[in-house]
Formats: sequence, C-alpha cells, structure tokens
Amino acid sequence: MAGLMASGDSLRAEGLALVRGGRLLFEGLHFTLAAGDALLVTGQNGAGKSSLLRLVAGLLAPDAGTVSNPFSTALLASEPALKADRTVRSELAFWAGLDGASAERVAAACETMAVAALLDFRCGQLSSGQRQRVAIARTIASGAALWLLDEPTSALDSASEARLLAAVAEHRAGGGLVLAATHQPLPFPGARTMRL
Repeated sequence: MAGLMASGDSLRAEGLALVRGGRLLFEGLHFTLAAGDALLVTGQNGAGKSSLLRLVAGLLAPDAGTVSNPFSTALLASEPALKADRTVRSELAFWAGLDGASAERVAAACETMAVAALLDFRCGQLSSGQRQRVAIARTIASGAALWLLDEPTSALDSASEARLLAAVAEHRAGGGLVLAATHQPLPFPGARTMRL
C-alpha cells in the first residue's frame, strides 16, 4: 500500500453547497484530508451524507464551492453495485478490469473480507451481509488511494466489521485516505467527525 500518493497531496473541499430536488442539503462545508486521514460524516437521513460522497467522487457537481481530489477513488455506495445474475467472480473481475487491479490484489481482498468461498455464487443468491463484504472486497482490490464509504458496516456481523476495520487501518497506515458516511460509531483511530 505504500506510495499511494505523492507527498503533500490532499483532498480539499472549500465552501461546498449542494441542492437536490430543490432543497439545500448543506452549504459552507470545508475540509482537508491528507495521507492516513479519516473523516466521518454523520447526520440524520436526508442530510446529504451520501450526496457528499458522490460529489467528492465526481458524480455530482456542487452548487457552490470547489472540491480538489487528486486521488484515485473508490466509492462503496449504500447499495452495492453488483448485478444479481452474475457470479461474484465475474463481478469482481469486471471491476478489477475497470480499476486495473491484478488477480493477486483481488484474491488478497477476497481473503481479507472472507468472500473467497462465495466466488461461484450469483450475487442475487447472497445475503445482504455477504453482498456488503463483496462490495468492500471490490473497494479494497481497487488500489484506490481514497476510499469513500457509505454506511460501510451496514448488514455486517461483528466478525465482518472487524475485518473492515482492520482493512481500513492497513489502508490508512499505507497512506490511504477514508471519507465515511455513517449512522453507526466507527472506531477509526484519530478520525475527525463532521456533522451535516
């Protein structure tokens, strides 16, 4: 994981505002993330947590302010982007192709999230917790410097949550960054919190 980013790189958001469906979700947001940083975004449903992640990912444009994101980015959405009729193996291979991830990196990510035994199952056969673990494995395998995690512990049991926390710790130790939207407390050591 070392060498994910050049020295001095940072994610910067300045004066961000976002309107969705004619409603102002947030305005005047400022934050900066550098190597090893984590920021937890909290707030009630509808406050704009998921929209903020999509904005940082470049999928939405702000109504005011700017985002400077120089990093390769992986988005773990609240609904895992897995096609029900395809196998876990084919879905991970598809995403690996888009991300430029090696087969070795995918295999290591599957081991990290304990999904190797699920590779020949269709995604539609998986429980919600299994789907979440596969989606997390895809995020890990991406090799992205910035992980955007939307409710990452959703549907996870305690063992799977522990696997996620260990993966996040390793990612940050290697210089990776994490921006997570959450309702649940996430024990990311040294993480800052921003409430919308």
